[in-house]
Amino acid sequence: MNKAIVFGATSGIGYELTKILVQNNYKVAITGRRLEKLEELKSKFPAQIIIKQNDIQQIEDLEKVFFEMVDEFKTVDLIVQSSGVGFVNPKLEWGKEEQTINTNVLGVTKLYTLAYNLFRKQQFGHLVGISSIASIRGNRSSPVYFSSKAYQKAYLESLYFKTKTIKSKKVFITDIRPGFVDTPMALGEEIFWMVPVEKAAKQIYAAIKKKKE
Repeated sequence: MNKAIVFGATSGIGYELTKILVQNNYKVAITGRRLEKLEELKSKFPAQIIIKQNDIQQIEDLEKVFFEMVDEFKTVDLIVQSSGVGFVNPKLEWGKEEQTINTNVLGVTKLYTLAYNLFRKQQFGHLVGISSIASIRGNRSSPVYFSSKAYQKAYLESLYFKTKTIKSKKVFITDIRPGFVDTPMALGEEIFWMVPVEKAAKQIYAAIKKKKE
């Protein structure tokens, strides 16, 4: 049975992707801030899911939880980073900007480094980051969110280049850049081309199976 860790599994893409992974013979460790949502997901697949409550903004706790899950699994085949926050913040209220940076930049970077170093040590593994089409351009209403996604895109691409130095050639990096998906993370109103989260999760899993860049 393959083993996966999904960060940000309490809702949206992480939640739906976890269900698909379980249905495709994965044992999955799931994390997130809302314990009740983690327990709800585990109740659907009690034999294949373990839960670890975690706030990705808490860097020291993140590392502790990460290694607890690795110790549980011994080896890990797949790590999915789906945690994130974003606000429509045209007035640049600092509290919202800071929360986005702490989650989408500091917390995510810590997780990416932990995952990459684990896979380099194992000589195999697949890191999947859920960034966004927002990584391509700026935006006047949500500048820090769009900027944080551009940072994630560049960081994942840099890790992809680093995999070329790993002898086994069995470490993979995939950057998923969704457009508008019907989740709480969809910023704004009257959004066009909104994709149901179930459809998006199926497309993402197809990309994971193919180990797309």
